[in-house]
Amino acid sequence: MLLGDGVLAVLGWLIKLFSNKPVISVVHGLDINWNSKSLGVWYEKLLVAIYQKLWVGVFLKKIDRFIAVGNETVSVAVKHGISEKKVVFIPNGVDTEKFIGDHSREKLAEILKENLEGKHVILTSGRLAKRKGVAWFIENVMPILPFNVLYVVAGDGPDKANIQAAVTKKNLSDRVKLLGYVSDQTKDVLMNTCDLFIQPNIKIEGDLEGFGISVIEATSCKLPVVASRLEGLKDAIKDQQNGFLVEPHDASGYATKITELLSNETFRKEFGSKARQFAIDNYQWSKIAERYAAEIRKTSLQTPPAGLFSEESAGSQA
Repeated sequence: MLLGDGVLAVLGWLIKLFSNKPVISVVHGLDINWNSKSLGVWYEKLLVAIYQKLWVGVFLKKIDRFIAVGNETVSVAVKHGISEKKVVFIPNGVDTEKFIGDHSREKLAEILKENLEGKHVILTSGRLAKRKGVAWFIENVMPILPFNVLYVVAGDGPDKANIQAAVTKKNLSDRVKLLGYVSDQTKDVLMNTCDLFIQPNIKIEGDLEGFGISVIEATSCKLPVVASRLEGLKDAIKDQQNGFLVEPHDASGYATKITELLSNETFRKEFGSKARQFAIDNYQWSKIAERYAAEIRKTSLQTPPAGLFSEESAGSQA
């Protein structure tokens, strides 16, 4: 059985009680290291304590094999007591044809309700969690970018209020567009008409970026990416190959790299095509599926009988 998330480990535990069938679980990072440091309500902290005690401490330990979506997730799994021999890294895959399309800049202007003449548009798309660094970017990077840079944020999430507060604090309502949740059709236009994709993640204890699927979706649309050299983003983006990495919290580094890329349209387009080919070669779902299939076959052959009536269980009862 293949479980798509460590949260489902209880199902694997139940299967192993009564069956010798091998169980594999995909782990993303947060399903292992979720903690209560960023939570304030007592019942949330209690829920996290129960999760860490049962799911991580008991249920996950019964899984035969783990597929981690990032190398940082491998490290987190080992840190939480899972044998390194049981964990293999396979990145997330993307449908490289899903968002690629031919759209005009006029369509982007229509969506943003902006006159884009003489402007550069940079984009962040995805769930707005604090670790995504959007509020930090607005406060620290946008003020030092050229005035003709417009920052578009597509998505919704728990950090939305902080992001809006950052816009107000820095008086940037004319340079930051918060679109909220957008349809796939709108996302399609954004990915194919903006100038750069930005993923300015920051370190948040207990909230891990397992991989960074949005940056691969962007590269599949020939959209160059500038992202933080942090956690799973280091697996998704290979510096200078399919994107550019900047140290987290380095506002000057972000501003320099973004300005450099925006000033050279020819290079951006050439690099965008190169990044798309990298996505096809390394992250296309058909190729990732082959790696999953190989791991499933390998685990099926290697997993010894286990369960309620296994030799291990009998030995523990003797």
